[in-house]
Amino acid sequence: MFGARCLLRALRSCSSAPCPRHSPAARVSVRGALGVQSANGERVKVQGWIRSIRSQKEVLFLHVNDGSSLESLQVVADSSFDSRELAFGSSVEVQGQLVKSPSKKQNVELKAEKIEVVGNCDAKDSGFVHIHTPVITSNDCEGAGELFQVESSSKIKVPEENFFNIPVFLTVSGQLHLEVMSGAFTQVFTFGPTFRAENSQSRRHLAEFYMVEAEISFLESLQDLMQVMESLFKTTAMTVLSNCHKDVELCHKFIAPGQKDRLEHMLKNNFLIISYTEAVEILKQASQNFTFTPEWGADLHTEHEKYLVKHCGDIPVFVINYPLALKPFYMRDNEDGPQHTVAAVDLLVPGVGELFGGSLREERYHFLEQRLARSGLTEAYQWYLDLRRFGSVPHGGFGMGFERYLQCILGIDNIKDVIPFPRFSHSCLL
Repeated sequence: MFGARCLLRALRSCSSAPCPRHSPAARVSVRGALGVQSANGERVKVQGWIRSIRSQKEVLFLHVNDGSSLESLQVVADSSFDSRELAFGSSVEVQGQLVKSPSKKQNVELKAEKIEVVGNCDAKDSGFVHIHTPVITSNDCEGAGELFQVESSSKIKVPEENFFNIPVFLTVSGQLHLEVMSGAFTQVFTFGPTFRAENSQSRRHLAEFYMVEAEISFLESLQDLMQVMESLFKTTAMTVLSNCHKDVELCHKFIAPGQKDRLEHMLKNNFLIISYTEAVEILKQASQNFTFTPEWGADLHTEHEKYLVKHCGDIPVFVINYPLALKPFYMRDNEDGPQHTVAAVDLLVPGVGELFGGSLREERYHFLEQRLARSGLTEAYQWYLDLRRFGSVPHGGFGMGFERYLQCILGIDNIKDVIPFPRFSHSCLL
């Protein structure tokens, strides 16, 4: 699993030898460099992230990308530049000569004279611990009641027996288990199957799908959480484009023409942020007629989500601070008024709608106690309440639907086409 955040460090140079005096290097984007048809040794400066690195006895090859192009620029350097800080995900500034490449795969390459590591990003040092959360659980994390109940087949013969002594279900989220583990390891994640008994055959719903979920202790603001979410989306997308470019190109060419440009547009722009209240006002002022009338206090539907993304220029947009009544008990109360909201965030992306969902968690014992009491859940979640009694800290987390993520980067319209064995209502083949 790729690290969700890079730890920024002081600017460091990978070469201790003084550089010869040259005329100032012109800063160019990766896209601009790759577009040069006849390179004649022009001195340029490129800034971006390392997408792959290959070290040979006398030469070092880097592939650098800045988000301006799906293709990376090959950097060729002397092996003396090699350093443990030159790793996948590290941000670098490379100065050198743009020359014609002997390879047929690209027109040009950058012959490096100077490489500076701007920010180190070793996935092993990102601090996230992989937790295998259980598939069978007694919790309804989302509180929507859309659960598959698990029972022993022997119950058919002996109805009064219950294997676990309590009702248990297939998991809808590993979040609550991750919250437990984040108290020991600070930053944790899981990647595994989740299940929803939602009676839907839409193009974006499955009964069984995979989720990437993360939980981070000592996190105090939605801004910090959104930075992790945006970084995960962009870093993972660039890694897929770097390592599986032929597969991605196949989809973009034959299934989703124009998706390459749309994806580039997403990756090179900072994601936008609007509040739920602002989102409702945008929808109310829209000339489009919606099936579900937008109003404050109501859920945003897929048609609303897709409109908001288009309104924002087809750039992914974070919607924050949802009404308290719409969200589960564990989301942190914003203590605002008169419209009562919680510190929740959804990331909406072009073509799909909601991709990420996250929030700050309610770490304050009395607030959580009151929410559970109002919902009649105190007894069932006493263990969760006890976490707030013993060394509780501000924390937050999110989940990303993996199949929807594939839809987003590949341009696949139907979620059933990005999973080998789709399960949905009235269909469970094989």
